Amino acid sequence: MTSAFKNCKSLLVTGANRGLGLQIVENLVAGGFSPGKIIATARSPGGAKELRYLADKHPHIHIIKLDVVNQRSIEKAASHVDELVQEDGLSCLINNAGINVFAKFDSVTAEQMLENFHTNCVAPLMITKAMLPMLRKAAAKGSGMGIHRAAVINMTSLLGSVELNWGERGSNFRWYPYRASKSALNMITRSMAVDLEADGILCMAIHPGWVRTSMGGQQAPLSTNESINSVLDVIGGLTEKDHSSFLHYTGEQLPW
Repeated sequence: MTSAFKNCKSLLVTGANRGLGLQIVENLVAGGFSPGKIIATARSPGGAKELRYLADKHPHIHIIKLDVVNQRSIEKAASHVDELVQEDGLSCLINNAGINVFAKFDSVTAEQMLENFHTNCVAPLMITKAMLPMLRKAAAKGSGMGIHRAAVINMTSLLGSVELNWGERGSNFRWYPYRASKSALNMITRSMAVDLEADGILCMAIHPGWVRTSMGGQQAPLSTNESINSVLDVIGGLTEKDHSSFLHYTGEQLPW
């Protein structure tokens, strides 16, 4: 893992109770290059046994309750984050929480579309808005762009690429709610990048690969550790040239 995280004073990751979010926390504390504070959110912290085990071993891990589709919960979490980071602000926000509502053309419903949209693209936007005062505090204390200053990382998917949804790749994954929600998240990422640029806050989207999680399934080629090792290497190396980008977990550019 890149040593860049030693220069990151605080990092917040949503959906840290399992899957990729939990792996982000595990890898950060295991690598010897941990941020000063790791703020890990979970909808039900009491049930997040593995996350609580890590927090018991590493006192710089702070677990806070966050239901990403509840605006009041987002606002309460933002107040808690502000108390934790104080004048240093928030250096890195990783919008990781997401769901996959599976539905093909002949079965998809409006309710399924809205459920997936709320979690995968509306929630990251609302969370980033709520955390913006803390991100601005961090950005005001540095120069350049990256996690050493302030960054918003949206965990998206290659399946959100409009260009790649064609031919064999398109026919294999007719997941209307999920694909559309990630495509919308990509647009939100680009739009936020325009608005946050003047503050010096880096904003980008990253595809973690097809990973063996409850969402990705056991047939996926990547373990969570393999994916997140690469994702963190990419995040740690982000600079101005990566602002508003859509990157593969290997660091390659992906088409929108």
